[in-house]
Amino acid sequence: MAEVRHLNNAPITEAIIDFRVKLSSKFKVETFLELKKTIGDRFPKVKERKLFSGQLRFKKGKPQPPAAEYHGVQGYFFRPDDDKKVAQFRFDGFTFSLLKPYTQWAEMFAEARELWEIYCGIAQPEAVTRLAVRYVNHINIPLPVDDLSDYFTAPPKIPDNIQGIISGFLSKVVVYDQEMDVATNIVQALEKSMKTDKHITVVLDIDSYKTGDFNVNNDKMWDIFANLHNIKNQIFFSSITDKTARLFE
Repeated sequence: MAEVRHLNNAPITEAIIDFRVKLSSKFKVETFLELKKTIGDRFPKVKERKLFSGQLRFKKGKPQPPAAEYHGVQGYFFRPDDDKKVAQFRFDGFTFSLLKPYTQWAEMFAEARELWEIYCGIAQPEAVTRLAVRYVNHINIPLPVDDLSDYFTAPPKIPDNIQGIISGFLSKVVVYDQEMDVATNIVQALEKSMKTDKHITVVLDIDSYKTGDFNVNNDKMWDIFANLHNIKNQIFFSSITDKTARLFE
């Protein structure tokens, strides 16, 4: 594993801070459009977030045409002109995303907190039910790769006595820390290289979250977010080798 440290060229392609909430059933999602007056100068692009669901049905053992149901507009995406950030104002919560290039946690967190307070001012959530910090990394590894364990501490492994090379993989591990009451989804996947055909790209997606019934006005939420970010960092550097970390210094 690698030592936890700052990486000047971190492989982060999206960093996410997420709040899930309970709103009054009387709240009208269209009310979020009033935000154009307050954040429209920073986030001029607005798009509806629509919800659809589908069912695959069988009749006498034969599949029937899928049935889709439209559940209406659930919220809105607010984006700046350069599309490097996304603020989601939804009926079920608020999400702030920072896309590549990533700056630093303190800067991202300060903006997310400001926008969250704007969300609270207009939506008046009754409670917060989930807090999450998620980081999606695209790690480009130069070819040839003889052994993925040179770069990752928990890579996929071919069963003994099986010939061939790994041409794709997708794994998900959910880790629950009982002492901290925090869960983390750790996803690793092989993708087509985003760089050149001289590299492979491994996605390392880390989503740390805590569920509960949090008071909206409780400042302890900010300490929880700081803790989730620290856990994310520990898992990231525990998942890669020092050889991998040096690629992004």
